Order: sequence, then structure tokens, then C-alpha cells
Amino acid sequence: MASKQRKRISFNSTTGVMFRGLVLPIFVLVIWQLSVSLLHVPNTVLPAPSHILASLQELIASGELFGHLKISVTRALIGFLLGASLGLLFGTVTGLSNKTEQFLDPSLQMLRTVPHLALAPLFILWFGLGELSKILLIALGAFFPLYVNTLLGIRGVDKKLFDVARILEFSRWQQVTKLILPASLPNILLGVRLSLGAAWLGLVVSELMGASEGIGYLIMDARQFTRTEVVFVGIIIFALGGKLADSLVRVLESRLLKWRDSYRGKDAT
Repeated sequence: MASKQRKRISFNSTTGVMFRGLVLPIFVLVIWQLSVSLLHVPNTVLPAPSHILASLQELIASGELFGHLKISVTRALIGFLLGASLGLLFGTVTGLSNKTEQFLDPSLQMLRTVPHLALAPLFILWFGLGELSKILLIALGAFFPLYVNTLLGIRGVDKKLFDVARILEFSRWQQVTKLILPASLPNILLGVRLSLGAAWLGLVVSELMGASEGIGYLIMDARQFTRTEVVFVGIIIFALGGKLADSLVRVLESRLLKWRDSYRGKDAT
């Protein structure tokens, strides 16, 4: 009995979780490698994982990959911080005031439905091909998820808590900082996760539309020279970067939301 409990504990540990998360990618890579080798698929159409790994090693050895990655991460981080800060601010202000919501929310909701690809040419015309247009496009993508989730989180706060705040004679500032924002924190953190994903997507669009540096530029340059394995390297970098950012927010959630007793799913027995 004790040995079974120890096995279950170890399987549910961080190592066990990582192992289960790697099972599907490893299975896909093995099938991919075998299929390309057995079917003799041309490298320009679908390169084998071994060829992609070799290209990755070449890019790392030359230092080219880290140069492009540094540029992309800097753009994504600045755009995310700008867009997320404004999203949190506007979401809080709109959530606290019905009149502000009536003035702002309809226009913002219309703008939210416009795809990045439709706005990218305008941003290039207005702000040029420099860093400003790219950062603003990333910020635009990061703005809306946090804005919407902050608004929903504030409007979802239990009204009974406001009765308690009135009894305790909280000021408006105390209500916001000690009641409203902590109660809406789950929604806000969800908005942060979605904003990071949207910022990463905005980075891809901005760099594919026009850039001379960055992972997106690396992909476009490789496409022109039919270096499909390098295109896959860029795609994998984007995927790993997005997963890393999402995992960091999930760790933050686990620490800030320890008080929340939510359902985590049932393990098979």
C-alpha cells in the first residue's frame, strides 16, 4: 500500500507531469521521422526532424539564432507590457463605471474583431517599417484579452463583498485595491495568459509583414531560399516561446491563487 502511494506521488510530481506532457510530442516526432524516411519525402516539402535539428544546431553555432531571438523577445515584451498595462487600466475603469462602459466598450468591441492581418498594412503606412509599427501591433493584440477579462472579473465580484466593505467603511481606493482587484484576480491572470499568446501572434504577423531582423524575418528569408528546415526551426521557436510564457503565468497563478479551491480534474484509478 505504501509503495503504491509512493509511486502515485512520484507520478504526480513535477517530473511526472513533464513526462506525460512529452509523450505526445515524442510520439509525433518518431512517426514523422519514420514516415519521411520510408516514403522518401523531399526535404524541401517536409524535412525530417533530424534535418531540422541539424539546422537548429547550425543556427546556434553561428550565433544567428540568438541574434534574431533577442530582437523578437524584446519586441514581444515591450508590446505586451504596453498593451497589457492599457488593457488592465481600461478594463478596471470600464468595470467600475457603467457610463464609461457605455461610451467605450462598443467601440473597443468592434475594434477587437478586426484581424491583425487587416490592420498590419495600415500600421506600416502610418508608422513605417520600423520598430514602432511592430510594437504597436503587438500591443494592440495584447490589449483586448486583458481588457475583456478584467472587465468580466470586476463585474463578477460578489455584491455581498461590497456590503461588507460599506460596513468596514472602505474608501473607494480601498475597495478597488483590497476587494475588487483581488476578487477578480483569477480573471485578470487568465487575461494575462491570453494577452501573452496574442502578443506572440502579433509578433509573428508584424515580423512576417516587414522586418529585417527577428524570428519572423528568419522564416521569410528561409522561405525565399526554399530552406524548409529553417522555416520549421522558426515555427518551433515560436511554439516553445509561447509555451514558456504560458507556463510562467501558470506558475504565477498557482502562487497567487492558493486560496482558490477549484476542481483540478480526476485522475484515472
